[in-house]
Formats: sequence, structure tokens, C-alpha cells
Amino acid sequence: MTAIPPFDQDGLLPPGDYEISLADLRQSVLVRGPGPGGNSAWDSTWREMLVENLEILARQLWQVGIRDIYADGSFAEDKDHPNDIDGYFVCDLKDLITGELTRKLNLLDPYKVWTWDPASRRPYPGYPKKQLPMWHQYRVELYPHVPGLGVGSGILDKYGNELEFPSAFRQCRRNGKPRGIVKINYGG
Repeated sequence: MTAIPPFDQDGLLPPGDYEISLADLRQSVLVRGPGPGGNSAWDSTWREMLVENLEILARQLWQVGIRDIYADGSFAEDKDHPNDIDGYFVCDLKDLITGELTRKLNLLDPYKVWTWDPASRRPYPGYPKKQLPMWHQYRVELYPHVPGLGVGSGILDKYGNELEFPSAFRQCRRNGKPRGIVKINYGG
């Protein structure tokens, strides 16, 4: 297990994959803040609530056999009140395209939030883009990723090329700089 390091000079989690339990994540700089002399407006209560919601979704994924879950977004930056936690999980193509994964997950979730259908997105006051049901309920968005499939994320690199999830989630959307990502330890 790798400890979460302090933010770099750009306010980003330094590049790398940081495997951590949910309990340790709650005690990390991502929730507790950058420490003395850091951001005085740091909202650890909000960040703790985001981790609690991430745990709900991670436990559902674990129950259906998903083990590799990654989280980042503005949550992995020196931002006092991130909008949400973004991330992805690694899954099997067959379970995804047949709808079996979505069906199993929605059997576990009382709000039936597991969908990535663009038609399910709804507006939220003050936000420019429509959000998925899981965002509205949990303020967490976790996307399925099938390795080797070559499906883009909608996020472009500095050259205008669409990135796949692993690459897209390892860069800051604001400035394109590389940043770290958190891998949630199974069962953690």
C-alpha cells in the first residue's frame, strides 16, 4: 500500500497510482487537507462525505466481482471543495455490453443509479453539463473501462487526441498536467 503524498507545487496529487484502503483515504491529505499553512477553507467534512459515498458504490462493485476501482478528479487536487469524485473501474466487456453489470449493480443500489446512458443525464442548477443519476445521488461518477477496447473518455490531450480512461484520469483537466490517481484497495 502506498501513502498519499502531499500535493505538488501545482496543487495536484503527484503522478502515480496510490493504492489505499478507504479507511486510510479518510486519514489522507485528500480528506484532512494539506496541513499547517495549507488551504484554510479546506472542507474536510464535504470530502469525508464524498468518500462515504464512494464507499457505497465501491462496495456494490465489489459485490459483483469488480476489484479495480480508481478515483480522482478535482478530489485529487488542492481544491477546498471539489464538486465530486470522478473515477473508473475495470470490468468485463461481455457483462458491460449485455447490460448484466448494470442490472446486478442496480439490484444492490436503492436508487438504481447505475447507468451511463446519455439520456439519463439531468441538469443541476449552476452546472453547465447534465449529470448522471449516480452524480445526483452520490456526487460520485464511476465509469466502466474495458482494457484494450480503445473507448475514448471525451477528454482530449494537449494535441486534441481523445484519451482512454486510464490516461484521461491521470491528467488535470484544467491544465493537462499529469497527476496521480487513487486505487481503492479491495475490501478496504
